Amino acid sequence: MRTPTTPSTARRLHPLIATIHEVAYSGDDADQELRALGMRNYWDGYFASRAAPLGRASAEVVDAVFYNFAPGEVARHIPRVWDVITPEAALAARERGCVASLRRMLGTSAGSPDIARAAELATRAAVSASCEGRPLYAGLRALPFPEEPLARLWHAATLLREHRGDGHNAALVCAGIGRTECHVLHALSSDMAPEEFGRIGHLPGPQLAAVVDGLRDRGLVDAAGKLTDTGRQVKNRIETCTDERAAPAYDVLEPAEVEQLITDLEPIAARISPGAP
Repeated sequence: MRTPTTPSTARRLHPLIATIHEVAYSGDDADQELRALGMRNYWDGYFASRAAPLGRASAEVVDAVFYNFAPGEVARHIPRVWDVITPEAALAARERGCVASLRRMLGTSAGSPDIARAAELATRAAVSASCEGRPLYAGLRALPFPEEPLARLWHAATLLREHRGDGHNAALVCAGIGRTECHVLHALSSDMAPEEFGRIGHLPGPQLAAVVDGLRDRGLVDAAGKLTDTGRQVKNRIETCTDERAAPAYDVLEPAEVEQLITDLEPIAARISPGAP
């Protein structure tokens, strides 16, 4: 019987997995592929390609599954994008762009045995987790896996990232933290003003102030706009719950295989992290 993966190991893996998946957002190639198919801007492509595993979903469904967009943001793009691009075309364009970004960032190491081994281990983990209560992960699980190792690694990282994300949303709901509140909580936990945090910095000041006021009324934020001890405890509980729910995805791997996966992913993530040479 294998030893269950610990939440702390899931937390070690998360930034490595996320860095690989997030070339979808940090690289230019996926955006260019999607614009070539008629997306007007970055966010058209983002919503079309990330929501595509759900099929031609409505704005209400995508808003619920993604959870952390301010009211009205999803509806500015969905369902309009489905008049321009099919979910299948959006998925293919995103994969092409992400693999191209990874190949350029990794250079000659893109075809290394380490990539193939990481892809095999990550794939085993990515297809082993339960789909229950995880709609975006379930939609991705229904898609075929690419055969080419680098594409396979990106796809596996995407499944693991969205598996964790679905679990994180559940943890937020259980903690009573709303979609904009979660970003404010994260910003304040990093000693950052909400208006300086990229995901919500574009929102009107009064809207952000109302969210902070709501958290203050619940004792999570103090008069100076800083997290209280209670606020930090809530944030820590959410992160711990997320780690606990993400860990079982890796139980299919032996402990030595988990460590091997981390060893293989660390230099890959270092090469593709923003600011890497």
